[in-house]
Amino acid sequence: MNWDTPPGPDPTDVGYWRPLRRLQEAMDAEIARLYAERGISVRPRHTMPLIRLGRRGPMTIRDLARSVEVTHSAMSQTVSALKRDGLVTTRQGADARTRLVELTDAARELLPFLEAEWRATEEAIAELDAELPYSLHDVVRDMERALRARSFRDRIADHIAERER
Repeated sequence: MNWDTPPGPDPTDVGYWRPLRRLQEAMDAEIARLYAERGISVRPRHTMPLIRLGRRGPMTIRDLARSVEVTHSAMSQTVSALKRDGLVTTRQGADARTRLVELTDAARELLPFLEAEWRATEEAIAELDAELPYSLHDVVRDMERALRARSFRDRIADHIAERER
């Protein structure tokens, strides 16, 4: 098997998902702009953990990560940023290895707006989706169904095998 760099263009110049990622980043930037206009210094990606803590009470970093479906490492970084911003505090959990994360009063004051923005964003996305000639929600569901029939890993492995022939 020869894994030398083949001649030709850089394969990372093509990115099938790049336009979708750019679209999501642009939409997040619009949410951040709305926050800034309101004098709220929260990053849009921090909204979900703040709402979860507000609704469910103090949680360990691991439980919070699981709740919002990110890695422990990613949530640990998020908690550090939220602590720096004065939105959460941490204290020892049930044992010396765990830390409980809880909202500060400043974060609790923001929760009504954050929840209103979350609901409004979901409504705006549904409105946008309804304007499309095909539903992104349906596309995602159909892709999930196709991947249950044949995994993404298997699809990639098959393409690699074709190149190795």
